[in-house]
Amino acid sequence: MRSYRRTTIRSTDRLRLGPGAKAMFNRCVAVALAGGVAAVAGSMYAQDSYRRFMLAYVTAFAFVLSLSLGGLFFVLIQHLTRAGWSVLVRRPAEILAANLGLTAVLFLPIAGAVAIGGGEVYPWAGGGAHAVAAKAAAEAQPVQAHEDGHALEAGAAQAGGHGKEGGHEERLAKKRAYLNPPFFLLRWVGYFALWGGLGYWYWRSSSKQDASGDHRLTVRMETLAGPALLLFGLTITFGAIDLLMSLDPHWYSTIFGVYYFAGSAVAVLAALIVIFAGLQRAGYLAQSITVEHYHDLGKMLFGFVFFWGYIAFSQYMLIWYANIPETTGWFRTRGATTVAADINGWTWVGLMLVIGNFVLPFVGLLSRHVKRYRPTLVFWAGWLLVMHYLDLLWLVMPEFGPQLTLGVVEIGVLAWVAGLYLAGAVYLAGKHDLAPSRDPRLPESLAFENM
Repeated sequence: MRSYRRTTIRSTDRLRLGPGAKAMFNRCVAVALAGGVAAVAGSMYAQDSYRRFMLAYVTAFAFVLSLSLGGLFFVLIQHLTRAGWSVLVRRPAEILAANLGLTAVLFLPIAGAVAIGGGEVYPWAGGGAHAVAAKAAAEAQPVQAHEDGHALEAGAAQAGGHGKEGGHEERLAKKRAYLNPPFFLLRWVGYFALWGGLGYWYWRSSSKQDASGDHRLTVRMETLAGPALLLFGLTITFGAIDLLMSLDPHWYSTIFGVYYFAGSAVAVLAALIVIFAGLQRAGYLAQSITVEHYHDLGKMLFGFVFFWGYIAFSQYMLIWYANIPETTGWFRTRGATTVAADINGWTWVGLMLVIGNFVLPFVGLLSRHVKRYRPTLVFWAGWLLVMHYLDLLWLVMPEFGPQLTLGVVEIGVLAWVAGLYLAGAVYLAGKHDLAPSRDPRLPESLAFENM
C-alpha cells in the first residue's frame, strides 16, 4: 500500500482568487471592448465587410468552443480512467467546460446569420448563390496536372454534372434535408444542451464536494463519464461539420470531426499549462502543483500534437489520392497544391501549419527535460495556441478569397470573443477553489511522481 507525503493542500497555498478575480475580470472585459471597437472600425474599410467580419467571427468562435470542448473531454477522460494524478489540474478544465453556457450566448451572431439567410456566411442558408459564383469562377481555369501525373480538377465538366453550376445546385439540393436553417439551429440547441449540461454538472458536482467531502459525488461522475464520452464524440463530430465543413457545402471529409477534436485537445492541454504557469506566478497553488504535473500535461500535449499531425496528413493524403473534383477543390482554394498557378496566400499558412503545428513542436516537446522545465513547456504551449488559431483561420477564411486575410478585423474579433470568454471563465473561477480540495484521490495527486 502506498504511503502519501501529505493528504491535503498546504494552508500556505492560495486556493481562491479572492480580490484578484475582479481585477482579472475587468482586464478581460477591457480586452473584449478594445477588440470589438477595433473589429468594427476595421470592417468599415474592408471590402465585403459583413462577410469578412462574420467569417472572422466563426473562426474566433470555433477557437473558444474548442477550449471548452477540450476541457469537457479532459474532465470526462480523467473520471473514466479514475486518474489520480490529474486531480490538482482538473478544476480549470472543469471551469472551461462549465463556460459552455457563455459559449452558447457567443453563438447567437452565427445563429442570427443563418436564420436571416442570404448565404453570405453559409451558402446553403441562402440558396447557395455565393458558392455557385465561386465554383463558376473556378471553372474558367483549365485543368492543371500534378507533377506526378495526377490531375487537379478545376471544375471541368464531368459526368453527372461535376463542375457545372447546375451540378453544384443539384448536389446542394440533395443535402437540403440536413443543411437548412431550422434543422441547423435545432441541432445547435441540442449540442449546447448536452455540452453545457455536462460541463455545468461536472463543475458543480466537483465544487460541491469541496464543501461536503461526499465521495459519492466522485462515483456518480465516474459512472456518467463513459456514456457522456460516447455522446461527446458524436456531437463534436456533427458540430464540426455544421460549424466549419458546411462553409463549403459541396466539400466533405469523413474525418473532419476527428481533425477538429485533435485541435481541441491540443488547445486545452496547452491552455492548462499556460493557466497554471500564470496562477503559480501570481502565488496560487505554488507548492501543490509540481513539475510532475507539468510533465504529464506535457506528455499528453506531445501525444496530441502527433495525433493532430497524423489526422491532418490522413485527410489530405486520402483526398489527394482519390482526386475527386468536389473534394480536391477545397484544398485547392487553400493553396494546398503542387500546381504553381494555384498557389496563393494561404499556401504559406498551410506550410506554416505543417512546420509550426507539427514538426517544430514535435521535436521541441520530444525531450523529457523540456517537459520538466516550465519556461520551455510554457513557450511551446503558447506557441501551439497561436498555431491552433492559425489552423482554424486556414479552415475558414479562404472562403472569403484566395488572398491571405489576417488583419485588424480578424485580430479584433478574436480579442472581442476571447475577452468575453475569459471574463466568463474568471467569473466562474472566482466562486470556488482553484483545485478539488476534498476529492478522494487528492492524496494521490499530491504525492504524484513520474518514473
